[in-house]
Amino acid sequence: MSSLHKNLLKSALPPKIPDSMKSGSSRSMPGRKKNYTPVLYDKYFDSYEDVHVNGNVFRVYRLGSEGPILFLLHGGGFSALSWALFATSVTSMAQCQVLAMDIRGHGNTHTDNDEDLSAFTLAKDVGDVLKTMYPDDSIPPVVLMGHSMGGAVAVRAASEDFVPGLAGLAVIDVVEGTAMDALTSMQSFLRGRPKTFRSLEHAIEWCVRTGQIRNVDSARVSMPGQLKNVKSGTLSTSDISEAAQHEDINTPEVVVAENCIKEEDESSPSIEFKLPPTIAEGESSATYTWRIDLAATEKHWSGWFQGLSSRFLSVSCPKMLLLAGIDRLDRELTVGQMQGKFQMQVLPQCGHAVHEDVPDKVAEVLATFLVRYKLAEPASNFNV
Repeated sequence: MSSLHKNLLKSALPPKIPDSMKSGSSRSMPGRKKNYTPVLYDKYFDSYEDVHVNGNVFRVYRLGSEGPILFLLHGGGFSALSWALFATSVTSMAQCQVLAMDIRGHGNTHTDNDEDLSAFTLAKDVGDVLKTMYPDDSIPPVVLMGHSMGGAVAVRAASEDFVPGLAGLAVIDVVEGTAMDALTSMQSFLRGRPKTFRSLEHAIEWCVRTGQIRNVDSARVSMPGQLKNVKSGTLSTSDISEAAQHEDINTPEVVVAENCIKEEDESSPSIEFKLPPTIAEGESSATYTWRIDLAATEKHWSGWFQGLSSRFLSVSCPKMLLLAGIDRLDRELTVGQMQGKFQMQVLPQCGHAVHEDVPDKVAEVLATFLVRYKLAEPASNFNV
């Protein structure tokens, strides 16, 4: 079994809950408390726009206003906020602007049919949003970049010529064969996740502790885009206060309590803090649940990835495939790579959400790709 296949299967299985997160555990380790306070989008993006297309509303976050457009598509269950840290990094390395869209059924996007997550519909949405934002052929060159499901959507949109001004294509951690194999374990993964959370801090901590996102700063801005308030039905980003938005991300809170754990930080003294309790199914104190019921979208899963390799190779613009581990590519991709039809980069020791775990490294890879193919100018402090 290839390493990427193993990585995808791991990401598609219920996470192993550390003993320290189990009720009643008192095992402790030396260290400093991490801050799991949620953060608003404007720490990383300049603004957002709700783009109206045929009665549907698509949320698009923007950073920068000059240069080619890097149009970002998130994975299934995530939101555009998963690109926050990457966006700030890549725009500091290459002269480009970022647009990150909440895909249909996700984030703050609302359509007349949020359940239609077919590859064709999602790909057409991408083209419709861009054409609405840039009418009359006024659009700058566009580089499509997608993660997992979003990568498959990017390939579909590119191969169907839905995107005006397409200049480049980048796909993160999705290969047709390994993705199809991993789908068999997806329902098991979804059943293993908590269905509800008492607070956003609880959700962010769960996300980081279980390795769904390994970068706490990314999880703090990304996780709220994946949840909605149980009572109001609105995205949980609406519940983040101004105080939480501007709180110092490095300020720990000391809590003296039973059932606590210590985290390790070599430069700081030990500080104890209490872990949030888990929530029983149907418990009245549940405040947040998942924005999208991914289990109900199963009928679309195979359609996202079938024919992905041939479609990817058929796109004529410069292409990048970025993987979270070394994988044995299928025959089509192996031949394509040998023929120099695309560039491939491997970033080992990352989780499936590569752009969240190591946003600076992914930004460096992408900025190098943009500069090498003359899609963007390098920033003054960036050397290829």
